[in-house]
Amino acid sequence: MSSDVSLHVLYRIANVPIRPFPFPHILVHDVFPEDFYKELLECIPPKEAFTTLKALGRVGSAYSDTRLVLKLVPDKLSAVAEPFRTFWDGVASWLLGGAFGSMVVPKFGEFLEQRLGNLAEQSFYDEALLVQDYTNYALGPHTDAPTKVLSFLFYLPSDDSRSHLGTSLYLPKDPNFLCPGGPHYSFDRFRRVYTMPYVPNTLFAFLKTHNSFHGVEPVTDPNVRRDLLLYDIRLRTPADDGTDVAAAPSDAVAPVKFSF
Repeated sequence: MSSDVSLHVLYRIANVPIRPFPFPHILVHDVFPEDFYKELLECIPPKEAFTTLKALGRVGSAYSDTRLVLKLVPDKLSAVAEPFRTFWDGVASWLLGGAFGSMVVPKFGEFLEQRLGNLAEQSFYDEALLVQDYTNYALGPHTDAPTKVLSFLFYLPSDDSRSHLGTSLYLPKDPNFLCPGGPHYSFDRFRRVYTMPYVPNTLFAFLKTHNSFHGVEPVTDPNVRRDLLLYDIRLRTPADDGTDVAAAPSDAVAPVKFSF
């Protein structure tokens, strides 16, 4: 990925304000240059390049097979046909090379320090996945696993005809309810605050907290394919907030030394 594209993305993210309610998050429109976004859509691999989260051992047997993923790591990308492989190799190298993480962690630095304390004492790793969600997909309100630090969801639709399919933010009806991470809850226990618009070339990113309840309202539209590029930063060492942090998966990218 060219330095001009990288600078455009970093500029757009660095200068957007953080929205603090109901938990710290950002919404960035036109996150990629227009010509690069067009190329990105043309390079989304065919469905057979993707697999289920269950096949990767990332979720339990009850998890829906309507979410397919392609992990952007060398052994997975090596099986992808050209020209898709070369394009996504470039995107993976940029996202997971350290420069992107080194910029976005300080962006949320004030809030991260409230959760984790001295960031220099924490060890992080990052990962990136292409995602395809299909009709009948839904994701109940949850706060993400305790390992999660930051999540970046790049929305990749071709038009804005299904803007309602974005990620929703929720508040529990019990104002004292918090969750350190893990389970997904039923929608009727929450009030939907806002749904991020699933429109072209848009980024939704947020900080994982004990109240970062988010999810996806049931997708019932016919013939839906919801494309996303996900980038996550996770903890490799125990957090100062007392939550248990599991070991990184065996195919996680080597530790990245972020600059704080």
